[in-house]
Amino acid sequence: MAKIFTAPFAQTPKTATAVTTAACASFADDTPTETALLFKAGTEGALLTRLTAIPRATVTASSLLLFLSKDDGTTFRLIDSELMSAHTVAATTAIPETTFSNYSETTPLRLMAGDSLYVGNQVALAGGVVFKAEYMEY
Repeated sequence: MAKIFTAPFAQTPKTATAVTTAACASFADDTPTETALLFKAGTEGALLTRLTAIPRATVTASSLLLFLSKDDGTTFRLIDSELMSAHTVAATTAIPETTFSNYSETTPLRLMAGDSLYVGNQVALAGGVVFKAEYMEY
């Protein structure tokens, strides 16, 4: 294959969301249950620059999970986790956002073409946890 010496630049900024309500289980192997597809990288790959989660109801402390799948959701690899703090949702308080701290504009997660990101929450929450990704496609 011929070498290309021009740098590729991400072209299209995008956002994606996913909601989880049931507790994710069996994540110690490659077949977790109760995950939600966040997004699939396009034909040229993608850069994840920000990933956050916010509860839609009162929540106990919860482990949030991020999985990478290279085969459209057949095999899941746990690649990151963050702890969402307990919070009581009320009309007089802001709902805190949990940020996956490993990803930013300066330290993106680089995804190959067709890679998929899935999310999970280890504590069931009927109201759900909303995950939001900010990413760029090449």
